[in-house]
Amino acid sequence: MKLLYVTSHHFKNLCDDCEIDFIAKSKKTTEDKEYELQEIADGLFVFNTVAFVGKNASGKTSVLELLDCAYSILGDFSVEDKDYSYDDIYIELIFYHENSIYKYSTSLQSGKTLNNKAIFYNQKLFVKKYCKSKLNTILSDEDFKPYDITGKLPEDTSILFFVLGEKKTRSVFFNSTGEGVDTYRMLFNTLSQYDINVDILTKVLRIFDNTIVSINQIDEHNYTLVSTNDKKSVSDKELLSYLSSGTTKGMLLYIMIVASLKNGFDLIIDEIENHFHKTLVENIISLYKEKSVNRNNATLYFATHYLETLDLFNRQDNIWICRLDNKITLNNMYSSFTVRPELLKSKQFYSDTFKTAVNYDDLMALKKELLKWKF
Repeated sequence: MKLLYVTSHHFKNLCDDCEIDFIAKSKKTTEDKEYELQEIADGLFVFNTVAFVGKNASGKTSVLELLDCAYSILGDFSVEDKDYSYDDIYIELIFYHENSIYKYSTSLQSGKTLNNKAIFYNQKLFVKKYCKSKLNTILSDEDFKPYDITGKLPEDTSILFFVLGEKKTRSVFFNSTGEGVDTYRMLFNTLSQYDINVDILTKVLRIFDNTIVSINQIDEHNYTLVSTNDKKSVSDKELLSYLSSGTTKGMLLYIMIVASLKNGFDLIIDEIENHFHKTLVENIISLYKEKSVNRNNATLYFATHYLETLDLFNRQDNIWICRLDNKITLNNMYSSFTVRPELLKSKQFYSDTFKTAVNYDDLMALKKELLKWKF
């Protein structure tokens, strides 16, 4: 299964015509096919990495939360424990699965008696066989036919269950705030759930803190911490204060990356640079671009303020620009702008080609105000 398209209405502060298309549109060079693209069917290419950029408060997090909502429907067949209202949300998804293209739409409401779960109603599902000769109209209504559903599900469960069969991790959303003391429990649960050898954790630890030799779980709240000159038992709260925030967050993120690459599920990261050195961010992106590592066609979706990381992209159609006027809008760099491909993408952002740079006049106005202070 691979998500190809998502749009929504009344989702947080996104504009109602906000569409995200993950099908490669521009020319596909041999180099792009090696590092930027994955061919999921004959002639059908999607991306190894997709970036969402924009200045602060431009809506990047909301866009990633929309993707998380889409993958919750595709993976869990439910939407629950989100920090936004489900009322009157409409979502449409188009995805590829087993040589067919599926088009699904639903409206959501908050369940009055359910534990923060959404209720699905007005669900519609259509299907057509994938045909390379009709690639240009793959997202249009052409050739779609109603999918025959026989069976009944609870109101908090999507009918996509009848297509995809069983719950499966299809994506994980990694937010920018971290998980606090829960990080370590989630870390070891991830190692167990995805059958990742604890030796991998040791290698990850050395990336962030080479004074730490190992961390082993005693129970849900206690751990054995071995450093280069000490060994002791610590609680999760003590571990949180002992390790830097970058080490704590980095351990979980890198183990999640390993799980994603090993199992082929997609990873959504908000503010990928939060707590991390630029080199680490570039390394994360390169892991998804390397076919010998990313053998199971996982995709990395990320939001960033590190515009230099975009210079790692050969393409433009896997970069989306977020802006906030009255509502959040989303524009594809390739289809919405005329950009010279030989110029560095970071330089174009800093020169405000996409109207996303921090306002210089506002910065100077603040400085002038500070200069008035008397000490």
